[in-house]
Amino acid sequence: MKIIDVTPNNAEKETFFCIKDIKKPAFKSKQLWFEKRYKEGLRLKILKNEADKMLGFIEYIPAIDAWRPVDAHNFMFIHCMYIYSKKDRNKGLGTMLINEAEKDAKTRKMNGLCVMTSKGSWITNKSLFEKNGFTQVDQRGRFELMSKKWRTKTPDPKLFDWTRQQQKYEGWHLLYADQCPWHEKSVEAMLNVAMDFDVDLKVSKIESAQEAKNGPSGFGVFGLLHNGKLLDDHYLSATRFRNILKAEQNL
Repeated sequence: MKIIDVTPNNAEKETFFCIKDIKKPAFKSKQLWFEKRYKEGLRLKILKNEADKMLGFIEYIPAIDAWRPVDAHNFMFIHCMYIYSKKDRNKGLGTMLINEAEKDAKTRKMNGLCVMTSKGSWITNKSLFEKNGFTQVDQRGRFELMSKKWRTKTPDPKLFDWTRQQQKYEGWHLLYADQCPWHEKSVEAMLNVAMDFDVDLKVSKIESAQEAKNGPSGFGVFGLLHNGKLLDDHYLSATRFRNILKAEQNL
């Protein structure tokens, strides 16, 4: 096994795991986002086997610059972590990646690690982190905040209340960030569906970690809202959005 550090210099060679085709616009968007965040301390590491096959990855960043609604002074925050194949899970590979983030956090004299988990889509559940010494320190809706700290007197991380931000979004709104390279595909598909339904879908790109922290979604980097109500907080397909519109129009 080997762990590859993705940097602005080798990103086109190593890719971002979630998106591998460097010719796609979504790759370029993620690349530009990554280059800016790399200067802030974000790191993305890919786990490969002896045949150079990608098995999984982890992306983490100092929590002060995390693109999630989390308040965690001097903690490292794990944005994303994934082991692709089910046959490769439960073999300690996730632990290897978590250990990389922990080692980096300790090198930077941080107080601990934290991560948001959920049983829902597009985010890791908490069982892996519990096995690696994390405990739940906060929860809002479907999201749990897990923390592992090595300085016991350090205050626990906490979640911001993203529901307070939702009321200001009248009409149909879609917010997204380039942190996830799948978002561009979702936005394009949803705009096409909105046209079919004659819906004025206002699309806004989240441009900073502070916007994500103070946004209306627990996931931070994606949110579909209608008249002050959050309808979904992660990547949506055209079919899923079409069903949402049908349901809303039948209310």
